[in-house]
Amino acid sequence: MGLYRDTGVVLRCQKLGEADRIVTLLTHRHGKVRATAKGIRRTTSKFGARLEPFGHVDLQLHTGRSLDIVTQVQTIDAFGGDLVVDYPRYTAGCALLETADRLTPEEGEPARELFLLLVGALRGLAGGRRDPHLVLDAYLLRAMVIAGYAPAITECARCGTEPATPLDAPDTTHGFHRRFAVTAGGAVCDTCRPGGAVVPSWWTWRLLEALRDGDWEAAEESPADARRDTAGLVAAHLQWHLERRLRSLPLVERGGVPRVDLEHGIPDHPRDEELAPDDAGVAP
Repeated sequence: MGLYRDTGVVLRCQKLGEADRIVTLLTHRHGKVRATAKGIRRTTSKFGARLEPFGHVDLQLHTGRSLDIVTQVQTIDAFGGDLVVDYPRYTAGCALLETADRLTPEEGEPARELFLLLVGALRGLAGGRRDPHLVLDAYLLRAMVIAGYAPAITECARCGTEPATPLDAPDTTHGFHRRFAVTAGGAVCDTCRPGGAVVPSWWTWRLLEALRDGDWEAAEESPADARRDTAGLVAAHLQWHLERRLRSLPLVERGGVPRVDLEHGIPDHPRDEELAPDDAGVAP
């Protein structure tokens, strides 16, 4: 039993009793922590609105038997104030928090890289300088890199081979395999491709690579259809490996872009032949 101090991001809250809350945080040094904030729902609470989702806080906790107890809180960044007034940014932020929660299932396990990535993504959303959907998809891709199951993009997910000849593409020498299969782990060559692989456009491949590598100049040049297709592939890949749906993703408002709904597989876009299944069946 004792006191410890850490910085963290509030992922979610739930009511406990008449005046308390259980707060789930992703912290810098202690990973995911669930703690009780006593009396926080009273109007006289000294914590007030500091322990709300999106809050980046410095806090002191007392170790408990099952749940730790919050004893002090100071706000570092109140990201929520900037996000709740903008629906696209708010829904993207909710998806960030839920993903961070799902990717850190074990409490008390250090998750420093995920914590820093989450703070950076929330800061990017709240700042309003970048497209919130690009920020979201970049976060999802990089979080999967940290977790160890990022989709293969420039090599075959099964045999590891790179494309022998770059595909024709504007102003680039980069080549990609033609097909993407969620069940195989991403890009697949012609030899390894399973049934249900889809054929993304070159721009979709380029955007996946740019978001993973932090190439914002290339990402912001991408066309709207590539952003839509990239969002669908990233969401499908993440939920396949988590083995569960993320409730917040279908709520993300993408401004005229169909919402990501994977109940019946990766959406089929009839506008052209790109991203359409090249075999019967579609990966979930």
